[in-house]
Amino acid sequence: MATPIKTDRLSFLEQELKNLEEQGFVWRPRTLQSEQRARAIFDGKEVVNLSSNNYLGLTNHPKLREAAKRAIDQFGAGAGAVRPIAGTMTLHRELEEKLARFKGVEAALVFQSGFAANLGTIQALVGKGDAIYSEELNHGSIIDGCRLSGAEIIKWPHRNVDALRQLCKESRQKYRRALLVTDSVFSMDGDIAPLRELADIAEEFDLIFMVDDAHASGVLGRNGRGSVDHFGLHGRVDVQMGTLSKALGTMGGYIAGSKTLIEFLIQKARPWLLSTAHPPAVVAAAIAAVEILESPEGEQLVKKLWENANYFKKELQKLGFNTGASETPITPVIVGSSHNARKLAQRLFEEGVFAQEIVFPMVARDKARVRTIVTAMHSKEDLDFALNAFKKVGKELGLI
Repeated sequence: MATPIKTDRLSFLEQELKNLEEQGFVWRPRTLQSEQRARAIFDGKEVVNLSSNNYLGLTNHPKLREAAKRAIDQFGAGAGAVRPIAGTMTLHRELEEKLARFKGVEAALVFQSGFAANLGTIQALVGKGDAIYSEELNHGSIIDGCRLSGAEIIKWPHRNVDALRQLCKESRQKYRRALLVTDSVFSMDGDIAPLRELADIAEEFDLIFMVDDAHASGVLGRNGRGSVDHFGLHGRVDVQMGTLSKALGTMGGYIAGSKTLIEFLIQKARPWLLSTAHPPAVVAAAIAAVEILESPEGEQLVKKLWENANYFKKELQKLGFNTGASETPITPVIVGSSHNARKLAQRLFEEGVFAQEIVFPMVARDKARVRTIVTAMHSKEDLDFALNAFKKVGKELGLI
């Protein structure tokens, strides 16, 4: 028998990584060594944390901690099965009922992540012979869901309602079904989709209307109910995707809508069907998070979030930084080249502020930035410390 020739069939990856490095596309994540708070320890250094999605501080809330501990004692560490077979617990049912009530819809279905929720739902709703009108700056999970569906993808320019209407006039009649899908809050720029106008177009051209509320969950609307509540569009959005992983402080995503929609997704959404259910501790903590949002405490946390965000954005603008079109607690500081963004982020970290750089291909080549996210946890002292660092480093680098 001939001796097998040993070859490294993955040797091409070294060159691929080198190419990415040369283009500045390599991620080297910092390591969190403390709780995810307004001031946290990354890579051994305490910094003001402007890179967390923990908008309301619920990740650290005592009620979520206690709920998680009780759930482990009662139900164990894991679900031990996928949802459709043996993994649906009373906790999962309770969470979905609370989410449906909170969102003002008939039913909700929790997925293992927001990514999985978008991926599974889009593929289930449309396929070959159908069309998807997709916003050009939609999240990657929407993009992947569109590609995997097999439907025709018709991309429309960012927030350009007139262009979308024209595309619908030209093409809608060619397709059996059509889906209109958009983020509500765009994660790189912090601006908000024109949902009222989009709802009008969906009704005019008979489009299934789906909104990704990942960065609006716990941020927009009464007590953080999301963009549909914020714009008063109850009953006009067919599919709402929300997240448990950001403002709600745990992990996972969900789809909210009619009972028929949820029953259909239970039969057809592959990520939900084929992934192990959330562990009890996570589900119990998410239930506690929804209960907090529904309470006066939740109202106050959302109010504090917006007070902090508005103050920080205004002060950055006073310093002369370009914050783009931001309307939310996501505030980019746009500096042009990838080199500028990386240098700014590095110097800020050295000065005690963690604000992650965002470069091409996540944003346009000339729109590199550091992205800041202010939370309800930040004190005015935290924000002023960060602003002073931005002022010092911005002048040092010739950015202001």
